[in-house]
Amino acid sequence: MSRRGLVALVLFLSCLTGLTLTGRAVYASLSALFAAVLLFSLAWSVLALRGLRLERTSRSLTSQVGRVFEETLVLHNDSLFPKLWVEVRDESDLPGRWASARALGLSGNEADEEFSGHRASAIASGLGPRRRWLWSARTICTRRGRFRLGPATLFAGDPFGFFPVRRRLGEVREVVVLPPAIPLPSFPLPVGRLSGGEALRRRTYQVTPNAAGVRDYAPGDSLSRIHWRSTARRDRLISKEFELDPMSDTWILIDGQRAMHRAASGPEEAVGGRPGRSLRLPPLTEEYMIAAAASVALYVLSGRRAAGLLGYGTGRLVVQPDRGEAQLFRILESLAGFRAVGDVDLTDVFRIETGWFPRGSTVIVFTPNVRDDVRAAVLELRRRGLAPVVVLVDPADFGAPVGARPLAAALTQSGIAARVVRRRVPLEDSLGSPADAPRREAA
Repeated sequence: MSRRGLVALVLFLSCLTGLTLTGRAVYASLSALFAAVLLFSLAWSVLALRGLRLERTSRSLTSQVGRVFEETLVLHNDSLFPKLWVEVRDESDLPGRWASARALGLSGNEADEEFSGHRASAIASGLGPRRRWLWSARTICTRRGRFRLGPATLFAGDPFGFFPVRRRLGEVREVVVLPPAIPLPSFPLPVGRLSGGEALRRRTYQVTPNAAGVRDYAPGDSLSRIHWRSTARRDRLISKEFELDPMSDTWILIDGQRAMHRAASGPEEAVGGRPGRSLRLPPLTEEYMIAAAASVALYVLSGRRAAGLLGYGTGRLVVQPDRGEAQLFRILESLAGFRAVGDVDLTDVFRIETGWFPRGSTVIVFTPNVRDDVRAAVLELRRRGLAPVVVLVDPADFGAPVGARPLAAALTQSGIAARVVRRRVPLEDSLGSPADAPRREAA
């Protein structure tokens, strides 16, 4: 019962007391009136949330930083009683910016306002029996990760506000926000070498130059996989099988050691992207590293090369190398949930993991670690037959006393390709230009 309801109850009891003491008719009338109002309000509140259900749908439960996640919510009134008003208070933790239709490039007269968080809450008024109330929530995703959609709490009450009621709807879904992947004009990838050594016996659904054998046709196989000579000889459809080239694997290795990452103060910053709609990242070395790794993964897989992912964060993260759009999604989904909270040093990761990399594989290292032993560890990778590329997130831009330029220059002098990701510089410029290129800040 609300404070207003308590006042009505006190008035009812006062009138009832006056009737008992004086017996006057006016107290009887007032007592009956307050009793009727209280009973009417109580009955209305009991029925206020009966027969209500909330349905929320979206085209996909996967989005990406910089893209719009849209959700449609429908409040159904399946009862025979009308609902005066119902407030739907959403408890999703999806961060982002809400923008009006005009800000989203759609037709509309709303002001271009922005808010933080997923704005799915609404107030439905005058919801009749067997009717529904529909609305949409659009959020521009600003943070990668896995976030919760729901639950929601319904609030309602009687016309006088005496008995407010609430009901929690526990339906919870998960939405995955992928990190931004910016198309790169160029990136220094070593040319793959075919040494003629032992083949890597790993089957793949992708069409590669390495045919491994034949098998019976399976539904879904493309015509390019059919081996026509075997089909004619056996009088049934025969498909070719392929293997991945062991010398063309590209490993994306991200540094998840917590002590190496830094955070700077300030709002989100532009990091490049489409003209007029640049992507923004928080000033964290971890977020810049993840965005750079996602962009390089897009570049590698767009060139029909096999790419894998390796990192130590909350645990050991490994995505085996493969090709195609499905592999890009697997890598981005893994990067979405990656957190740099590990304790394993980057040089220890080299010793633990790179021993089983096939000779000739490309290892692209993403790290804000600019210690001198990193250069020695990278040179050791090259001596073991791997082709390293180093992408350094400049820690000096995030408050560290030492920057990445000296290490990048030393790696370049040793013949190892190095790039420096700088704060407020478009990623396509940082990753596509040498470390000593002139700095151009993002608009």
